[in-house]
Amino acid sequence: MFISYKWLKELTETRLSPDELRERLTMVGLAIDAVEQHGGDAVLDVEVPSNRPDCLSHVGIAREVAVIENGRMYLPAGEQIKTEGRAESLTAVEIKDPDLCPRYAARLIRGVKIGPSPDWLAKRLETIGQRPINNVADITNYVLHELGQPLHAFDFEKLGGHRIVVRRAAPGEKLKTLDGVERTLTADMLVIADAEKAVALAGIMGGEDSEISSATTDVLIESAYFNPQSVRQTARQLGMDTEASRRFERGADCEGVLKAQQRCVELICEIAGGLATDDAIDVYPHPLPELVIGLRPERVPALTSLTVEPTEIVRILTGLGFEPEGFEPKGESDGRLSFKVPTWRIDVEQEEDLVEEVARHSDFKNIGEELPPSNVSGEYQPGEMKQRSLRRALNAFGFDEAINFSFIQQESRFELIPSLAGHENDPPQLANPIIEDASWMRGTLLPGLLNSVRHNFNHGIRDVRLFEIGRIFSTFKPGELPQENLALGLVATGGALEEDRPQAERELDFFDLKGALEASVDWMNLSPLTFTPAQIRHLRVGQSAQIKSGDGTPIGTIGRLAENIVAAYKFRQPVYVLELDLGTLLNGPVKTIQYSPLPRYPSVMRDISLLVNRNVALDEIFAAVRNQEIADCRSVRLVGTFEGGNIQSSKRSVTLRLEYRSDERTLRDEEVEEYHSRLTSVLLQTFGAEQR
Repeated sequence: MFISYKWLKELTETRLSPDELRERLTMVGLAIDAVEQHGGDAVLDVEVPSNRPDCLSHVGIAREVAVIENGRMYLPAGEQIKTEGRAESLTAVEIKDPDLCPRYAARLIRGVKIGPSPDWLAKRLETIGQRPINNVADITNYVLHELGQPLHAFDFEKLGGHRIVVRRAAPGEKLKTLDGVERTLTADMLVIADAEKAVALAGIMGGEDSEISSATTDVLIESAYFNPQSVRQTARQLGMDTEASRRFERGADCEGVLKAQQRCVELICEIAGGLATDDAIDVYPHPLPELVIGLRPERVPALTSLTVEPTEIVRILTGLGFEPEGFEPKGESDGRLSFKVPTWRIDVEQEEDLVEEVARHSDFKNIGEELPPSNVSGEYQPGEMKQRSLRRALNAFGFDEAINFSFIQQESRFELIPSLAGHENDPPQLANPIIEDASWMRGTLLPGLLNSVRHNFNHGIRDVRLFEIGRIFSTFKPGELPQENLALGLVATGGALEEDRPQAERELDFFDLKGALEASVDWMNLSPLTFTPAQIRHLRVGQSAQIKSGDGTPIGTIGRLAENIVAAYKFRQPVYVLELDLGTLLNGPVKTIQYSPLPRYPSVMRDISLLVNRNVALDEIFAAVRNQEIADCRSVRLVGTFEGGNIQSSKRSVTLRLEYRSDERTLRDEEVEEYHSRLTSVLLQTFGAEQR
């Protein structure tokens, strides 16, 4: 937003230089990117926050300057003009879609003489980067930059039926805008039409057919308030960005419609001549209610550590346009102040917002660094301590936490986690995306993690282990709000670097990822997970599995990334990924911790080597041992596996170590042999194995 220093000085009589204004405005939250000289004037490039549309005008900035200097702001005033006739006797306005246009005002000026603007007007517009067009168009642009209210001027004789209709466009309706481009409209776009056709895009740009020309004599001035979301959506769909759309899509002042129109009419009658109607047609079916907010002066130091006197609070807020509604002395309502919020401050909704306004103009530099005292006890959110344990465990395994954007490109290559995969749904699409290439709310964490891996590869980092805890989104029924699910994603690739080792001795594999997850679940004191082979769309066949919680609920997938996705990301090494429904995992069964004394009697260890088919899982072997319910068999562990040599390619050798121990006495050799023989026989029979 370009601000003319001379124009600002007319409104405030500021004594500050442009460079001083740059510093002072920046300190109240309106950063000045640059100050440049322009033909004897200085231009301030103000970076206006997205929630402050009131500052997209000279009057809005002047209001801030007046409070900074403890001065006054002088609102612009025009000359008294002659009027004749009622607007409703000459034209008509109909709003067919009041949800998209809550207010529309139209006023007619007859006998206007179109020509070039006077020098002072043309130079003022040129100073802030606006090209002069003609006196009427320049005046509408001038008022826009002065008051922040977009206006539009129609050639009245070019309006079919001499009337205005505010409606949604018909599907496929055409409109050639002032930039000479013919645009195809959709049914969700709002247009300004006459009795026959669309003549303007509401809140964005006028149409070429109703443009002011040198032959124009009668002008209809539009001043309106349009739904911000509608303007934003239309502008994005059509790829348009105008001075009007920037203001309407942030939120204009609904109550400032007639004021800006009156200012525009006065300037046109003064500069271009003509006779205005006595009044305007103002269609405003549902006026906005007043908003009054109470402020307790003690809340200012409580939230900001700043000590501000009540009189100074009133001065600051009054200067910013908040009208004092009363003061309740202490003893009745704790000395509460009440202020009516001006309609141009759409960002103020509660007491804390008023405190922020006071803090801005009391110098942020004076805010202390310590946290304010609080007598309110806090509490941990459900699952927060488990998530802390999860993060510590993954960090211990060498994983770094990643935080990725929640909006992604449309993605269908990844299979959703099982709790969502059973539904015919697509991730929600944003109606007005901030970034065109990220217009979908993510339904999986994997695209963001894989982009992070690619970013590391591009910077020469080959060994990457990342995890992310974040929300994923899904829509189950059209028109419903997206459902949020807390998910965990892991990705690992490269060498298995150990601490204090400069070089990895081996490559990471499926079991590194699986082991990190199992250890994390153990740290969270949750029941162990189970893994079953499965075919997953985005994982390599034979190196993928479905993850199930302790109660058997499918909650995620794990495995090596499929070749088609590896090729798409241009990875040249194996990448292993994991994703699961963390919310379901945290709410799953908790592992029971049982304490027992150290064993008094010695253990006896026996090893057994079995030749089994490659499709036999280790969990199946362990389960077969546990199902025999031999009380003195305390544990079974994997010693190792062997493949190759004289062993068939469809088989592998698995060596197990079984521990036998009694809590009552020392076991005899014949008892151990009996237990071991029984288990060996069961395993050989169950899995069709051979003993080596």
